[in-house]
Amino acid sequence: MSRNDNPSSVPLPTDLQAGPAPTPAEEADAAPAATRHGSGNETYGALVWRRFRRSTMGMIGLVLVVLLLVVTIFADFFAPMDPRATHLPFAPPDMIAFHDPEGNFSLIPHIYPIGDTGEFDPVTFQPLTGPVLDDPTPTGFFVRGYDYRIFWVIPANIHFFGATDGRPLQLLGTDKFGRDILSRGIVGARISLMIALAVVSLTTIIGTLVGISSGYIGGALDAWVQRFVDFVLAFPQLPLYLALTSLIPVTAPSNIFLTFVIFVMAALGWAQLSREVRSKTLSLARIEYVRAAIAVGASDRRIILRHILPNVLSHIIVAVSLAIPAVVLLESFLGFLGFAVKPPLISWGLMLQDTGTFSVIGSYPWILSPVVFVLITVFAFNALGDGLRDAVDPY
Repeated sequence: MSRNDNPSSVPLPTDLQAGPAPTPAEEADAAPAATRHGSGNETYGALVWRRFRRSTMGMIGLVLVVLLLVVTIFADFFAPMDPRATHLPFAPPDMIAFHDPEGNFSLIPHIYPIGDTGEFDPVTFQPLTGPVLDDPTPTGFFVRGYDYRIFWVIPANIHFFGATDGRPLQLLGTDKFGRDILSRGIVGARISLMIALAVVSLTTIIGTLVGISSGYIGGALDAWVQRFVDFVLAFPQLPLYLALTSLIPVTAPSNIFLTFVIFVMAALGWAQLSREVRSKTLSLARIEYVRAAIAVGASDRRIILRHILPNVLSHIIVAVSLAIPAVVLLESFLGFLGFAVKPPLISWGLMLQDTGTFSVIGSYPWILSPVVFVLITVFAFNALGDGLRDAVDPY
């Protein structure tokens, strides 16, 4: 037997046994879809969104924030009653039921006002109250109500939900002046969120500019700026808030008082963000592509705007989403103390002034309803901020 007739102990490759190797086009057609359509060209925004969608709490927070902003922008449309109209003081909330007086199911809810039942408490002999089942308030969607202006320009009187016969509709009861709490809470969201957004916008702009400039330039400027930041952070903020807001006389116009409150909150709230941005800038200034840009003679303005700011922007977005609920809580607390918003403006903190005594809370617990608005807002922005933080920096 010749040497060529000996069988080889090593099997030949498949392409040598079956013929020529497939072309690159044939390999591409035979490759699975996941291989052909990889995520190598995915942008940073698409990557963050894909990570963010996996966060259940983050998506819930995003939906709540969007709904909150829509209701705030069109507050008069969603408010069923005139927030300044007075009715029966401390009226309890009306009962909501999806059945008519005969007991038949109805998609449109029936509102049964609370009134005297004609019975008395056997111990205190106080008259008992309950729903008036024989006289429900007719309700509907897109009904006519009090007049308002959309964006302060377009006159309108259509409301999302309300009574069709003009009777009072008090789903959360009334305050000590007989004003509807639900309508005041919806309209008051404008002032509370406007203060929060204005303060966070100012603190973000000032803190970002100071932090990036201090961290990038460094040297004596950085040392002096950081000592000033330490000086601002060393102040006890709550006594300073109360002292500064007390400088405005009670007779001052509401817009001047509101502007001063926003200015005070912004002046004391930018320092922490500037320190965080400075630390990010210090680490980014040592990266190779920043040093390469400096070596080729790029201007400081171009380096900051093209290389440092985009990398710091993700942290700023997360800081903004987490700072808004903090300002909402601060405004509610200062409004409760009477140092944030003055009548005739409406805010959640101003509404909480009615809960100043335990006797009122025990007798009329529904006046604590503004707390629910604050809790929903704080939860929504905190959930959104946590989801963004995990999506921006998953490590």
